Amino acid sequence: MNEIAYFEIQSNNPEREAAFYHEVFGWEIVKDDAMPIPYYRITTGSIQGAILSRPAAVTPMSGTNAFTCSVQVEGFDATAAKIIALGGQEALPKFAVPGRCWQGYFLDPDGTVFGIFEADENASGDTVL
Repeated sequence: MNEIAYFEIQSNNPEREAAFYHEVFGWEIVKDDAMPIPYYRITTGSIQGAILSRPAAVTPMSGTNAFTCSVQVEGFDATAAKIIALGGQEALPKFAVPGRCWQGYFLDPDGTVFGIFEADENASGDTVL
């Protein structure tokens, strides 16, 4: 128990973010018209989630104020390029978590922070690929 079993991404434009995350990660995303707000159910290769209409205005940002998730990808550089091409922005450039992975953080088109990482036991803090 006490495992993360579901996630939600809040957005001012859930339809746009549904298209963005589907294109970047290949997730199956389906609108759930039974919900009282715009709500898109997400099926990934593991955890389930959703994109929903933001319930309150976002306050001016002074840094990340969120519970941030990172998605494991097969190719960091190719995924990062796809994120940028689809309207995302780099928030924290690729860096090594020595002996574990290459990690980086991005903003989706609505400004929500998320991470990606590529497992690599040879990742080193001395250089960025």
